[in-house]
Amino acid sequence: MKQSFFELTMRAVVGCSLVFAVANQCDRATAQETVAPVESFLVQGKLADGAAAMQKLINEDPKDQQARFSLGAVQFFQAIEGLGQDQYRYGLLRGRSRSIPFMRLPIPENSEPEEISYQKARALVQRFVDRLAKAEQTLAAITPGNVRLPLNLGSVRLDLNGDEKLTNEETMWHISQVLQDPRIADQVAPPTQFPIVFDAADVPWLQGYCHVLSAVAETVLAYDWQDQFERTAHLFYPRVDSPYEFLEAEGPGAFMSFGAQNILDFIAWLHTVNYEVVEPERMQKALMHMETVIRLSRQSWKFIEAETDDDHEWVPGADQTSVMKGFNVGRDVISGWHEFLDEMESILQGRQLVPFWRGIRGGVFPGGNFPQNPKIGINVRKIFTQPTRFDLALWVQGTALTPYLEEGDIISPEKWGTMMTSFRGNFMNFALWFN
Repeated sequence: MKQSFFELTMRAVVGCSLVFAVANQCDRATAQETVAPVESFLVQGKLADGAAAMQKLINEDPKDQQARFSLGAVQFFQAIEGLGQDQYRYGLLRGRSRSIPFMRLPIPENSEPEEISYQKARALVQRFVDRLAKAEQTLAAITPGNVRLPLNLGSVRLDLNGDEKLTNEETMWHISQVLQDPRIADQVAPPTQFPIVFDAADVPWLQGYCHVLSAVAETVLAYDWQDQFERTAHLFYPRVDSPYEFLEAEGPGAFMSFGAQNILDFIAWLHTVNYEVVEPERMQKALMHMETVIRLSRQSWKFIEAETDDDHEWVPGADQTSVMKGFNVGRDVISGWHEFLDEMESILQGRQLVPFWRGIRGGVFPGGNFPQNPKIGINVRKIFTQPTRFDLALWVQGTALTPYLEEGDIISPEKWGTMMTSFRGNFMNFALWFN
């Protein structure tokens, strides 16, 4: 569970901040702005120094909102960098990244990794939560006003192995390429410029991403996944504190071919997606984070739609131009996003139910449509407020969802499909971008 959490985090962060990976479509015009004081620290990968410098500016002038925004941005990057360094410390995917599908992460190889235990893995996730909370608190204290933060985002470096050496492989640009297709990561030249002017609308936007990632992390920590970790973590780490030492003895070479042993491990991984709830209060925290994301997204769009300028916008309004050519936002997309937020809020509040796929005559997909029980649906809110054991097989089968089934207003798949047409078949890209 925790391994997929790290991949999700990296993909979400880099995906949301680097949709510009199509370099030949980027607007490379240079921003007509003074370089933000924090940019030199970010480009050099000196995040701690940058945070200290911004904190000094705030101490000298507590009303310096740009310094506070800069500090919040640095702290957000520190959270991501810290997660990467923790994974490097334990040798995540050493020598195996090409053999494990969907796990090609830009973590350098560690020749002397430390041994990881289940307790250390949970502590790793908790540190990430704490760092995100620190960044979010800084951003929440900002009075947006006329705050502006020009930044060449592609040149920002994350020191994922903590060696304090500057390499092009640690730039946000290169990391985005690796996540998309590692085979061509070194073949795509980085853009010489990718200036973005982050403004008041981007403060709640970045706050929202802190809450998105915190929701995922809190959900991970709500459950006990020790059994799965001890039986299958050798797929991801070279040294695992586990009762099954013979698994580690197979070594990384066996994984390069992804043979029969790995298939058995994958089956074991699926079989052990069966987690007892150990900290149920974390599920309520996750719910709070997700509800806050919706509130912050609306706040961000309120700022966007009130803007009258058009200056290297990260998330543009209908009358603005995106820094990413081909990704301009029309009024239909904005309307669709607001409708999506309304639907998600009604689901999280339990006012609308999600379709349930069992108790239906006529087959799995009757008439070629998504199966929907016409009488009962799933109350998603109760999943967070009254969490129970998560058994993947029984959830898919449907019987594990019994505590959350009830009669009420069930969301129509047809209505949902109509709403999705606003995004021109690219809903996931817009969702990662808009947050």
